[in-house]
Amino acid sequence: MDPIVGIDLGTTNSEVTFIWDGQVKVICENDNGIVPSCVGMTEEGGIVTGRAARNQALTAPDRTVLSIKRQMGENEKILMGGDTFLPQEISALILKDLKQRAEREIGLPVNRAVITVPAYFTDTQRQATREAGQIAGLEVVRIINEPTAAALAYEPASSDRHHILVYDLGGGTFDVSIVRIEEGVVEVLASTGDNQLGGDDFDRRIVSRLLAHMENELHLKLEDTPRLKVRLKHAAERAKMELSANPFAIIEEDHIAKRGFQDVHLSLELSRDEFEEMIEADLTHTMDLVNRALKDAQMLPMAIDKIILAGGSTRIPMVSEMLEAKFKKKPLGHIDPDLCVAMGAGIQAAREMGVETTGVLVDITPYTFGTSALGYINGTPSETMFVPVINRNTRLPAKRSDVFYTVADNQEAVDVRVYQGEAPDAEDNLLLGHYIFKLTPAPAGSDIIMQFDLDLNGILKVRAVEKNTGKSIDATIENAISRFSEATLQETRERIGHLWGGESGVQGDSDAAGGNSGLAMPDDLADILHRGQERLEEANPEDQEEMINLMEEIRDAVKEGRLRDAQNFKDELDDILFYLEV
Repeated sequence: MDPIVGIDLGTTNSEVTFIWDGQVKVICENDNGIVPSCVGMTEEGGIVTGRAARNQALTAPDRTVLSIKRQMGENEKILMGGDTFLPQEISALILKDLKQRAEREIGLPVNRAVITVPAYFTDTQRQATREAGQIAGLEVVRIINEPTAAALAYEPASSDRHHILVYDLGGGTFDVSIVRIEEGVVEVLASTGDNQLGGDDFDRRIVSRLLAHMENELHLKLEDTPRLKVRLKHAAERAKMELSANPFAIIEEDHIAKRGFQDVHLSLELSRDEFEEMIEADLTHTMDLVNRALKDAQMLPMAIDKIILAGGSTRIPMVSEMLEAKFKKKPLGHIDPDLCVAMGAGIQAAREMGVETTGVLVDITPYTFGTSALGYINGTPSETMFVPVINRNTRLPAKRSDVFYTVADNQEAVDVRVYQGEAPDAEDNLLLGHYIFKLTPAPAGSDIIMQFDLDLNGILKVRAVEKNTGKSIDATIENAISRFSEATLQETRERIGHLWGGESGVQGDSDAAGGNSGLAMPDDLADILHRGQERLEEANPEDQEEMINLMEEIRDAVKEGRLRDAQNFKDELDDILFYLEV
């Protein structure tokens, strides 16, 4: 049986899971299975991924891409190392890393996967995720919503009815879902969320505080450079995590700037109270969405039996405090919030393989899909009245149809526009695409049947039929169904495949990060660079800065042929690593 893995393709981190002996396990290599969702390009054109890429961001932010998930579904290309990539291509490199990890662990080729997405991902974003899988060489057998996957991970063995609220706050997105589990059936009753809210936003609040401190207290006018942004973001992330367990965090960054010929160092104490004040509006917004989900499910807070926390940002104490105040019960977080979505994806992957597991998944669409027509909006005539065809919170798969009428005798065609959203004016919703349906000459008022077919992956197909003649047209929504032709998809797959396994090689967390097969980098220097990248995050801020400088010096010295200098820098770096590796 071909293995099917479960993948949580996250904004900040990603994980891959597989089922062994009836138990889903996170595939771990040198860490706990959490892989930073980062991709970088070396100076020589090779690819680094995971932790190595995240570390590279400190020294080469222009050659490193972070948080690509927020740009999924967009057509704008991302610059990385002098080349440009679509978001799908960057995500495909992350997926290739996870695929390779799984193959090493399982011992078999891995060509199929279940991938999770935020519940509130649009159809366009879901298609982009599917395309990323195809580029990576994976058949995406199922796309499931992240809160649904989290509910699967917590699925109770009891046959009693349970109503569960899943609060999923990750690095870049927020989802809330209400799930009913009864007799092994996992049914999603309501989902809502915000695709632009998560831990990245909280980091930016801290960065703004640091910039204000440096300007007002240290009297520095700092140039907004990519390297400064990355350093401050990493400092903000560390402080955010520290504040989850401690009331205060000391943020220190040495050599942050120069005043004349003198180095200036950053040191700031941030309290949990200050941090919570910064993010209070964001967390209040999540609670507004919780209320919306309850309303959609027609439930009161007292009807919720359990609250599940998913996503690393739920470690912020204020999250649990707000939920406990509303529901009068403590949220559950005993499955690692960073891993429970991946665990649920693994459970669904096992089911797709035919491995017996408890429960059946029934998912819903978090959006309404429809078209536009002549009508009235708030009593005013309009040519763009939104007409829902498949309503939000409808069970998947869903097939719905409605009838529309021509407005003129012998009308030649209709411009069918497909929208996603809830606004009464179609133009205020997301336009997924449109196509022209050429008609047979007929009197005004002739029937045109519109059929929408939404599958388990949330992928929409549209069909229009002339009732009198049976003439029909099937929609290919240019922005939602595919932005790649088969030929273009193959070209993209080959391009990414060449970058991944071509002449310059690929370097993931367990490969020779910092090395290069295209230049005569001595083995001992390649090894010290690899060790330096591996240990970078373990060092204190002062040693971290020194390590970064020494690694840059080594690369520059090799490039310029100064091998004796490179060896001297290697010895200095080795002295620092000695104390980190004992």
